[in-house]
Amino acid sequence: MNQVKLIFVGGFLGAGKTTLLGTVAKKLASEGKRVGLITNDQADDLVDTGFLKQTGSQVKEVAGGCFCCRFDDLVNAAEKLLEELKPDVLLGEPVGSCTDISATVLQPMKELYGDWFEVAPFSVLADPHRLRQALSKDNDSGFPDNVLYIFRKQLDEADVIVMNKVDLLSPAELDALRNDVSTAYPDATILTMSGLTGDGVDPWLELIQAGGQAGKRILDVDYDRYADGEAVLGWLNATVQLHAPEPTVWTAFTEELIGALKVALGDREAEIAHLKTLLTTPSGSITANVTNSAEAPSLRGSIAEPCRDAALIVNARVHISPEALEQIVRDTVTAVCGDSIEEELAHVQSLSPGRPTPVHRYDSVI
Repeated sequence: MNQVKLIFVGGFLGAGKTTLLGTVAKKLASEGKRVGLITNDQADDLVDTGFLKQTGSQVKEVAGGCFCCRFDDLVNAAEKLLEELKPDVLLGEPVGSCTDISATVLQPMKELYGDWFEVAPFSVLADPHRLRQALSKDNDSGFPDNVLYIFRKQLDEADVIVMNKVDLLSPAELDALRNDVSTAYPDATILTMSGLTGDGVDPWLELIQAGGQAGKRILDVDYDRYADGEAVLGWLNATVQLHAPEPTVWTAFTEELIGALKVALGDREAEIAHLKTLLTTPSGSITANVTNSAEAPSLRGSIAEPCRDAALIVNARVHISPEALEQIVRDTVTAVCGDSIEEELAHVQSLSPGRPTPVHRYDSVI
């Protein structure tokens, strides 16, 4: 059996991992390659899974914990894709609050399943806003220190640091930030990219496909700090069925909803790590994102024509209790629907992630 290229892309919540993997999946498919994707979350009903399925690739979801804690589920998902798809490339996206990937995922994959997979160098995406916070000596992120601890550890273990969303920076800002990142992380390869426009994707993909060691470093991770950094985030996944008595322009509804959720969370001074919605109708879909409390919402996608029925997925990762987060989402959806749209909350799960307990943890590089 020929080895399948296995590419993991990490990074903090909202860094643009899913957008990049969607772009890469389409590009590789256009070159005639079969591509499978594996998403990962603390709970079911991921916007990411729904979005990536729209690329035409096969997608498996590992839910209920990060890849390190659900390692056997990760292997099972990969094995199913090998059987069903016979892929040339598998793309995996760990949970955005997860770190220590080298010791708990990359090394065991190399040693235990090296006959199946050629594991690519580990890339970590970071957007300019979060990068500046990670590089600063002060904590002005809106998150407790242990949340920043996770983000910094993600950067520490990267083989390749990808500065994403550079379309938001001026040339001078980009040069200054790139110099700061190169100084702080001299052992990592530093690349720049805009996953949205596609600039920089080809050089990154060429580098990753060329091979090289995956997981060059094993970190010293304080699991008490790691666990606390995850636990302070409220985590919500919800699915809602929507019905309007008359054909409705759902793009306007999505824009109003994501804006109202951002305002409601801001009123509670709840810092957003990532807030995203996916609204799907028979004639198209709209994805909306907010990746920090200072950022304006962004929308992408299209719906060809008004219709009566839509399916909505809401994912929120916010510095607030899961109980308060669920109430805010419920109240906001109801308020935006008003008297004109019927909503049925089909499924909701709100939680704070439990302590990470890896299935494997290697103390040396394979």
